[in-house]
Amino acid sequence: MNKLISIFLFAFFFSVSAQIFTEKDIEICNSKFSFAAKSNLSSIPINEVITEIGKSFIGTEYEAHTLEITEFERLVINLRAFDCNTFIENVLAISRCIKKNKTTFKHFQDELKLIRYRNGQLSGYPSRLHYFSDWIYDNEKKGIVNDVTEKIGGDSLKLNLSFMSGHPQYYKHLKDNPAFIELIKKQEEEISGRDYYYIPQENIKNIESKIQSGDILAFTSTINGLDVNHVGIAVRMEDNRIHILHAPVPGSKVQITKLPLDEYVKRLEKDSGIIVVRNLEPVNY
Repeated sequence: MNKLISIFLFAFFFSVSAQIFTEKDIEICNSKFSFAAKSNLSSIPINEVITEIGKSFIGTEYEAHTLEITEFERLVINLRAFDCNTFIENVLAISRCIKKNKTTFKHFQDELKLIRYRNGQLSGYPSRLHYFSDWIYDNEKKGIVNDVTEKIGGDSLKLNLSFMSGHPQYYKHLKDNPAFIELIKKQEEEISGRDYYYIPQENIKNIESKIQSGDILAFTSTINGLDVNHVGIAVRMEDNRIHILHAPVPGSKVQITKLPLDEYVKRLEKDSGIIVVRNLEPVNY
């Protein structure tokens, strides 16, 4: 019996230690669910839920490397500050919980893990979807999103990923675990062999009417070995133009761009265009 108790306690404490969050994160998460209930957000399309939840985070601080705070890979939850990727992931996870009418913090944790990791399984640092093109591919397979770029007029995008394996000094877990580099390199080769599409800078205004509020926008990169520089949420504003709701850069806060999408992208030398990803209505099993 004592042995069984010991095994149970080990499993319990391991499961707890695999989650990194604070009481403030639980409070913020529950406040979003309360806001959703008062506003009856579960009754509207997922893209509209994402728009409203995303807007509710306006003013939240930007913080880089929010997932790189542990020695081993854990499900890190930080709703107090975001980088561009974690902003997208957390807004999407909360929104999907609202649509499923599963609104406990545990439901949110499960949804976030499903979105963030390959096949929804956390099994070490390489299981995280580091490249956003891979994030799109994996979350399409899971029925969470749909890449509509080709459908709305996108051009073929050839990827030749190598940035992470070629610059391990920029990544805490690659510096600390050189064996991961080969695994990441194999992932880069696999991702690079897939078909992708993008809307070049000069064509964005022409297809703007086909972008919906709540769509996820990924900004394709001209940097050698990289796929995407930045991500944000499309929002159609009073001027009937698409703007970007995002966590932009260190020292800033979550905000909506003053410039419309096409004008904003044209000012960014390292962004060649955009990928447009639409969110799918979640299935409530």
